[in-house]
Amino acid sequence: MTRGYRTPDECFAALRDWPCTPRYLVQDGLRLHYVEEGAGNPILLLHGEPAWGFLYRKLVPALAGVGRVVLPDLVGFGRSDKPRTPSEYSYDAHARWLRGVVRELDLRRLTLVVHDWGGPIGLRLAVEEPDRFDRLVLLNTGVGVGAPSELWLRFRELVRRAGPDFTASRLVQASCVTPLADAVLAAYDAPFPVPEAKTGALAFPELVPTETGHPSAAAMVEVRGRLARWEKPALVLFSDSDRVFSPEHAERLAQHIPGALPAEIVAGGGHFLQEDCGEAVGARIARFVRGA
Repeated sequence: MTRGYRTPDECFAALRDWPCTPRYLVQDGLRLHYVEEGAGNPILLLHGEPAWGFLYRKLVPALAGVGRVVLPDLVGFGRSDKPRTPSEYSYDAHARWLRGVVRELDLRRLTLVVHDWGGPIGLRLAVEEPDRFDRLVLLNTGVGVGAPSELWLRFRELVRRAGPDFTASRLVQASCVTPLADAVLAAYDAPFPVPEAKTGALAFPELVPTETGHPSAAAMVEVRGRLARWEKPALVLFSDSDRVFSPEHAERLAQHIPGALPAEIVAGGGHFLQEDCGEAVGARIARFVRGA
């Protein structure tokens, strides 16, 4: 008996351009999926809403050439188990699950690559256990508490109204510059074949702290404060056409982190820059890992 919904393996049988072998470990009675490619010091890749490890497929070849790529699916996404109750998803819970993965695999000398919700989750672990991490890469993400934009509030309301009709591929396509092939869109929908599989995807927008009294707020403020003391190398690499995380946001974030290089902006990318310009992003991160 699994704790939560487990997407059947056959839902992933038709995946294209994703030859990685599934691996699993257990945290809090939940089976978490991850893949590994390459060898050397680990490079931990974290996705956000409503993606899964498949998002990074264009980056993996370049990064596996410079390190051991470790690519987990967050709880509620991809091949990982999906608790059915919204209250089981919280910022604290996601951070705890990720901490368990990193400790069980004993990952050290880490390069952390984060995108979207992977940012608040992964950066929290980095500032709480800095001895495990050598460098950070931030892709179209943020952490902290602030007044939400009208665009973000419309997105949250859209997800609320969609409910069980929420479709991951529509959100991904709407946030990309380039049209995605039908097989790619199907891959984003593969983890969510039934409404009960979508609980985590529906929960993420509710975890964004829009005011100081939000349950996620205090921890996120703490993470942002500690980032202001992060002196190890960091690369802030955003795209030019993300309607949520603008180039100006990237510049402010890079200025906030003492170890960060000046923000770099990739042309021709939307929010999911791994889809729009994945090869270029992978090559830049590989150079950063090599110290260039």
